[in-house]
Amino acid sequence: MKHRLQFTGKKLIRMALLLLGVSIVTFLLMCASPLDPLQTNVGQAALGTMSPEQIAKLEAYWGVDTPPLTRYLGWLSDVLKGDFGTSLLYRQPVISVIGQRLVSSFWLLLSAWVISGVLGLAMGVIAGAFRGRWPDRLIRGYCFLISSTPAFWLAILLLLIFAVWLGWLPVGLSVPAGMDAAAVTAADRLRHAILPALTLSITGVANIALHTREKMIDVLESDYVLFARARGESEISIILRHGLRNVALPALTLQFASVSEIIGGSVLVEQVFSYPGLGQAAVTAGLGSDLPLLLGITVVTAAIVFAGNLIADLLYGVIDPKIRKGAARG
Repeated sequence: MKHRLQFTGKKLIRMALLLLGVSIVTFLLMCASPLDPLQTNVGQAALGTMSPEQIAKLEAYWGVDTPPLTRYLGWLSDVLKGDFGTSLLYRQPVISVIGQRLVSSFWLLLSAWVISGVLGLAMGVIAGAFRGRWPDRLIRGYCFLISSTPAFWLAILLLLIFAVWLGWLPVGLSVPAGMDAAAVTAADRLRHAILPALTLSITGVANIALHTREKMIDVLESDYVLFARARGESEISIILRHGLRNVALPALTLQFASVSEIIGGSVLVEQVFSYPGLGQAAVTAGLGSDLPLLLGITVVTAAIVFAGNLIADLLYGVIDPKIRKGAARG
């Protein structure tokens, strides 16, 4: 127990340093952006009709007249007090905007994460068990094809097939357009989330499936599996008792590591489907020079990714007794 607390403490310190580094890089990239906040959000024509006093107020609002270092240190000081600032575009607290968008994205990301993990594990196990035969060749071909396919292109393809040509699913958004919020049902939200979740699931399968396949092949070529076959154990029993048990730990690692891939993919997928989630808010904040909102989204998503990796590390001891016993001796 003491070892786990120390391990968690060290990880949390690393997370704090990581979030600090992520915020600095994001801030520097925004400062280096060629976009002018005033021209982007007000327009050159409108700026030409404004008085110098009005332009000065706009520059103060967008922080153009503030030195970058002063601006970042002011933002960091407020964050340490629990205040992420106010969104310049939405004119709401950044935490409120992130909370609203995160609720829309949460079930989308969770369903894609679970589906991709389950399918990736199953496909990897099947490919490893049928190494060199047609199921293995079919699964590997599929994984190589999906790995080289951009997420936005796949999203457009699914949108054309299932929404435009077949008309089975809605074109975009998270709820039916023009419908009162009180009248929106869970079934409506589910129908609008199917295509985005399916896109993220398909793109997230390949990495887990290929790594699980390699681990499964190593397990099936081990000495203890050879002994199991010699004593008459069936192939299905070997796969379930020995194969799954030994591929569970690396599969878990890849599953939690794929959180970053799914969150990154959601940025493009939500844009294609006009899904009002956290990814679309990040794109809007970046193009609109909304620095407080973009910094808040970046820090929150980085914390989610780090939390996923931390959970995977803590679950190692639950799945693999060897790690738990080694930690106890240490």
